[in-house]
Amino acid sequence: MSEEPTPGLKEIPPAPQAGPREVWKKGGRLLSVLLAVNVLLLACTLISGGAFNKVAVYDTDVFALLTTMMLLTVLWILFYLLRTVRCPDAVPYRDTHAGPIWLRGGLVLFGICTLVMDVFKTGYYSSFFECQSAIKILHPLIQAVFVIVQTYFLWVSAKDCIHVHLDLTRCGLMFTLTTNLAIWMAAVVDESVHQAHSYSSAHGNSNTSHARLTPDPERAGSAVGGDPCPCDTTICQIFQQGYFYLYPFNIEYSLFASTMLYVMWKNVGRLLASPHGHGHSPSQVSLFRETFFAGPMLGLVLFVVGLAVFIIYEVQVSGEGGRTQQALVTYYSFNIVCLGLMTLVSLSGSVIYRFDRRVMDHHKNPTRTLDVALLMGAALGQYAISYYSIVAVVVGTPRDLLGALNLAHALLMIAQHTFQNVFIIESLHRGPPGAEPQETLPKEPCQGLTFANLDALHSLPACPPIPRLVSPSSDGPQEAGAIILAPRGHWRSRCLKDISLFLLLCNVILWIMPAFGARPHFSNTVEVDFYGYSLWAAIVNICLPFGIFYRMHAVSSLLEVYVLS
Repeated sequence: MSEEPTPGLKEIPPAPQAGPREVWKKGGRLLSVLLAVNVLLLACTLISGGAFNKVAVYDTDVFALLTTMMLLTVLWILFYLLRTVRCPDAVPYRDTHAGPIWLRGGLVLFGICTLVMDVFKTGYYSSFFECQSAIKILHPLIQAVFVIVQTYFLWVSAKDCIHVHLDLTRCGLMFTLTTNLAIWMAAVVDESVHQAHSYSSAHGNSNTSHARLTPDPERAGSAVGGDPCPCDTTICQIFQQGYFYLYPFNIEYSLFASTMLYVMWKNVGRLLASPHGHGHSPSQVSLFRETFFAGPMLGLVLFVVGLAVFIIYEVQVSGEGGRTQQALVTYYSFNIVCLGLMTLVSLSGSVIYRFDRRVMDHHKNPTRTLDVALLMGAALGQYAISYYSIVAVVVGTPRDLLGALNLAHALLMIAQHTFQNVFIIESLHRGPPGAEPQETLPKEPCQGLTFANLDALHSLPACPPIPRLVSPSSDGPQEAGAIILAPRGHWRSRCLKDISLFLLLCNVILWIMPAFGARPHFSNTVEVDFYGYSLWAAIVNICLPFGIFYRMHAVSSLLEVYVLS
C-alpha cells in the first residue's frame, strides 16, 4: 500500500555528498596555486627588469606578456560564462557573504576609471605612433576589453559555488587572479618610477639615473637604441598627465578583483547548508540611517579639510617659493589630528563591544577570513615605513619641529592601524542584529515582565514608557497576560554606526592623499639624509602601495561593519 504525501509538506532532499570528483580537492588547489606562483614570478621578473636601463628587458616585452595574459583570461571567462555555468547543477549554492554590493559597486567605479585611463594611454601612444611599437597601442585596448569582461563576470558570478569543471575552474580563477596582480605590479612600478623621476628633476638627484626614464616620465617612453619619442604637443601632454592621475583607480581595481577572485576560488566545490548560503545578507544599505549624525558630520568636516590640506600641500611643495617646510607642517598637523581622533574612536568602539550582547559568529566564511588577512597583511607596509621613520628621527639630527611632528605622525599611524584593525575584526565576527541571546531574567525593572492586570502596570514608579504592548484582546493567540518588548542596546547600535561612518570617511581622505601623489617621505629630508635616497626610495616604493590598499580595503570592511551594527 503506497503512502500519500502529506499535503503542505515538501520533501527535504538529502544533503549532498562529496563524490569522486572531490577526492583530489587539495591536489586541485595545489595545482592551481603552483600555476599562479610560476606565472606570477615570471611576470614579476619581467616587470621589475623592464624598469631599468641596465637590464636587457624592454617595456615592449612587459606589454606583450600582460596582453597575452589578459587575452587568455578573457577566453577562459567566456568559456566559464557560456559553458561551465550552463551545465546542469553547475551552481547549486551561492555564498551570500561573497561579493557584497558595495564591493561590486567599487569594482564598477574603479573599472570605469580604468577604462578612461586606457583611453588616455591609447591617445598618448598614438601621439607618436611612428616611433612606437604597435603593442603599446594594442595593450590599453586589450586591457579595456579585459576590464569590461571581468567586471561583468565578477558582478554576476562572485557568489557562485561552482560544482563542475572543478580543476579547470580553479586554475582559471587563479590565472585570472595572477593577471590582476601582474597588472597591479606594472602600475605600481610605473607610478614609483614616475615619482622618482619627479623627485630627481626637482632636487637634481642623480641616484635615479639607472632607471629607464626619459623626458616623458614614462618608462615605456623610450625607443630601443634611439632617442626618446617626443611628446611636445599639448594634447599629448594632457593624455600623459591624465593617465598618471588615473593610475590609483587602476591599482585599486586590480586589488578589488583579486580579492573577489580569491573568494570564488575558495568556494569552488564548497557545500553549504542551504541553496542560498547562510548568515546575514542585508537587503539594503542606507547611510546615515539610525545614527546620531555626529560621526558622519565630523567625518565630512575632516574629509573637506583634508582635501584643502592636500591641495595646499601639492601647490606649496611643487612651487618655487621654498615653502616646503610650511607645507609639511600643515600636512603632518592635519594627519596627527585625524589619526588621533581615529584612534580614540576605534578604542571607543571596542569598549562598546564589551557591552554588546550579540553572539559571536563562528561559521566558516572565506570572505571574512580573507578580509582579516588583508587588513593585517596590508597594515605591515605602513608599520614598516613608520618604524623606519621613528628610528631616523630618534637617532638622526637635527631635532626640530618637523622632526617632532614626523615622530608623532609615525607613532599615531601605528596606534591607529592597530586599534582600527581590532575594532573591524571584532565587528566582522559579531552576529547580525537580533542575535542577542534570550535571558529569562531581565536586567532592567520593567523589561520582560508579564502582568495579568494591565491597570497594575501604571502603578509601578520605575517603569519607562511602553514601546510595545501585547494585550489579551489583540489579534492572534490568546494569552494570560501582556509582555513588554522594549528595544535593548539601540544606543549601542547607533554609536557603532556613527563610529563606522566616521572611520570610513577618514580612511577615504587618507587614501586620496598618498594615492594621488602626496609624498612627504621625500619632501621631508630626515629619512633621505639618514638612510640615503636609494634605500629610502626602495622602502617607500615597496611598502606604500600596501598602505594605500589598506585604506581602501578598510573602507569596504567598515561598510560591512555599518550594516552589521
